[in-house]
Amino acid sequence: MFIHTDSVTAYIPQRTPIVMIGGILEVKDNITRTGLQIAADNLFVEDGVLKAPGLLENMAQTAAARVGYIAQQENTPVPIGFIGAVKDFEVFEFPPAGAFIETTTEILSQVFNATMVAGKVTLNGKIMAQCELKIFINP
Repeated sequence: MFIHTDSVTAYIPQRTPIVMIGGILEVKDNITRTGLQIAADNLFVEDGVLKAPGLLENMAQTAAARVGYIAQQENTPVPIGFIGAVKDFEVFEFPPAGAFIETTTEILSQVFNATMVAGKVTLNGKIMAQCELKIFINP
């Protein structure tokens, strides 16, 4: 399954130019995978590469897409969430404009409206960035 940008905005609150996922590749169990073709004119591309804020936003939107996708499947309103904390954010390499990155988030724990997820961005199987995100969902 790949849901392109024109419909992926049904699952996330962000709108252009902040949309940092191109589509959902998979939502299964505690895992969500998205893809993004990095446009040269992307807001977070600088000197031909996607910079750290874009990588972080990409992971956060992947986590948000899961919540929105499930809400849509259950015919309930898509809730709004926000990042409460970022832990161990590491960038190993900045992916170039034009590249197709895949991002995976995995739910580590969930307590009330707080969810801890591990996120990682890969390019051709190589990890570009990773972190843990604590995300709060507005009930």
